[in-house]
Amino acid sequence: MSDHQVGKIKAAIVGASGYSGEELLRLLFRHDQVDIVCVTSRQYAGRPVGDVFPRFTGLDLNFSSPSIDEIAESADVAFLALPHGVSAEFAIPLVEKGVKVIDISADFRLKSTEKYLEYYNAEHPAPELLKKAVYGAPERRKEAIKNADLVACPGCYPTSITLPLVPLLKAGLISSEGIISSSMSGVSGAGRKVDLPFIFPECNESVRPYGVVGHRHLPEIEQELAEAAGVDDVAINFIPHLVPTNRGIHSTIIAKLKDGVSADQIREAWNSSYADAPFVRVLPAGRLADTKNVTLTNYCEIACATDAHTGNVILSSAIDNLTKGAAGQAVQNMNIVFGFDEKAGLL
Repeated sequence: MSDHQVGKIKAAIVGASGYSGEELLRLLFRHDQVDIVCVTSRQYAGRPVGDVFPRFTGLDLNFSSPSIDEIAESADVAFLALPHGVSAEFAIPLVEKGVKVIDISADFRLKSTEKYLEYYNAEHPAPELLKKAVYGAPERRKEAIKNADLVACPGCYPTSITLPLVPLLKAGLISSEGIISSSMSGVSGAGRKVDLPFIFPECNESVRPYGVVGHRHLPEIEQELAEAAGVDDVAINFIPHLVPTNRGIHSTIIAKLKDGVSADQIREAWNSSYADAPFVRVLPAGRLADTKNVTLTNYCEIACATDAHTGNVILSSAIDNLTKGAAGQAVQNMNIVFGFDEKAGLL
């Protein structure tokens, strides 16, 4: 047990009315070492959680208006499921008041304030807090997460792309140049909102790319890949697609193999890197990742095939965008911060 907290901890979910908030509720309600003491939503303040999410009907918990003082008084940890820019408004005072903050937004993922301005069209709201924030990739930064006051959870697409690529770049098995990721996401990735491009008749029986140049997840992906490769910059093509499923992300990634590298070496690098990673599944030869096998779980499946014709390796990666891509990874980070079993509430 960590010295951060003994026994059950009290959790607040700030901005709990979206899909990530609903997923956090699902996971934390079944976590034996967590009591949910506060769920906030300006829109639904005063209403029972079961009114908004009928699956939780009968649970004695109401939405409340977000109050930093009330959150700080009642909670040991606050999950921020808020839009970028808004998260920082809560993160700064909550960290100052001694609350551990697990942020699902993009506010603290990028180390560069210049990149934040370029991709989010606003000055970074809390550059002084960037130095304290730990990028919450549990498979790579567990020791730093243990002592973090503020954890910046990775984005969903970046999780699906960096998990297969980082060990290969670190081991020098692939080139850091010319990487392409064609990724597909279910409609819940767009958030819980009524917006014409995302209503059923517009999405069903349809697959379409979007944000093929300058997507906001691109600098986060490139930041992590550059660090793994030990270079200043990495430039990739990231091509996201919207597909007619509720949840799930699949990324097909193409990278140039270094001379003589085999598929067995790729899998060996993964197995070595993720030997102690409970939520990464390295698939055997002949299998590729499938979103249906990770839906409603915190797992990431990774697989590969090598192409002698082109000298490329094709990587296949699947996660649930709302679990491993958001709320599940947030709970995994919380478990590490508070010294719980990393898998608690997630199996």
